[in-house]
Amino acid sequence: MKSGVVMVERKKSGFVRAIIGLFKLLFFLLLIAVIAAAYYYYANLKAVSPDMGSPDREIEIPKGIGVKGIAALLENENLIKNELVFLAYCKINETSKFQAGKYYLNSSMTVQEIVQKLNKGQARIETVKFTIPEGYELRMIIDRLESLGVAPRDEFVNALKNSSYSYEFIKDIPDRELKFEGYLFPDTYEVYKNATAEDIVGKMMKRFQSVYSEEFKNRAKELNMTMDQIITLASIIEREAKLDSERKIVSSVFHNRLKTKMKLQSCATVQYLLKERKDVLTYKDLEVDSPYNTYKYIGLPPGPIASPGLKSIEAALYPDESEYLYFVAKEDGSHVFSRTYKEHLNAQNKIKR
Repeated sequence: MKSGVVMVERKKSGFVRAIIGLFKLLFFLLLIAVIAAAYYYYANLKAVSPDMGSPDREIEIPKGIGVKGIAALLENENLIKNELVFLAYCKINETSKFQAGKYYLNSSMTVQEIVQKLNKGQARIETVKFTIPEGYELRMIIDRLESLGVAPRDEFVNALKNSSYSYEFIKDIPDRELKFEGYLFPDTYEVYKNATAEDIVGKMMKRFQSVYSEEFKNRAKELNMTMDQIITLASIIEREAKLDSERKIVSSVFHNRLKTKMKLQSCATVQYLLKERKDVLTYKDLEVDSPYNTYKYIGLPPGPIASPGLKSIEAALYPDESEYLYFVAKEDGSHVFSRTYKEHLNAQNKIKR
């Protein structure tokens, strides 16, 4: 009896060991499968091309496509390695609400980076690039911006009447009808297509504030001039000087006239009040009664007549030292400068010949 019992016990023990061995094998195989699955999962989360130099491509995510459709689209575009892994990642991270739009994506982005971009709605927004040349008046700036279809004219007019801009220099501009004439800095800008008129005006003002440095402010004080006077003079220089090499000489003429209480006699200021840039002004034009008519009134006009560029602002602040009081334009855009009225008349007669 005892031997029979022992044999049964041995059989039971062998069976248990076999079961345990089988479980160990299954556990081992399962562990290998889990490790392999994890490796496969994380390997497929990596970028298709780890090379950071991969160029961006514009990918459009249509409205209502759903996460499955997006996964298929991304795999088809070779931006992800495996759409099932992409779907699993979105499921695990409870991320499935992506915003439609055009996106810049590239094959060096990981699944996580792509998901974050789509989830945040970082779609590409179309932009408009435009250039405002030196010497443009507000009316001309508005014309150009309206022609680009950025915003209607009345919105720009309202934006220019807005006094809520927070730029520091604004407090130094006297109140007048066209308060911001001269302060929308001429430059090349790029703005979003959905930018408002106030956004654009604000951006141009911000550029002016960055250009008109502390050095310029201190130099204006040395000249005993306000910022507005400097920008007004710079705008006249911008309109009168055609050559960069002559800006500081032209500036010296106006500085000398201001010191001696002579009328500036700038044709550009008369053109501004006429709202017409006539090649030749008539005697009738010169008799128009306006503080902008520097043929009738001594000193600077009430404000800038255009947006001056950096070189004209520098010329207004740092004029050449000279005794010139007159200049006359030649056909090539350069000028003849004179110290006396007699020299000036002689220069005019030589040019007319």
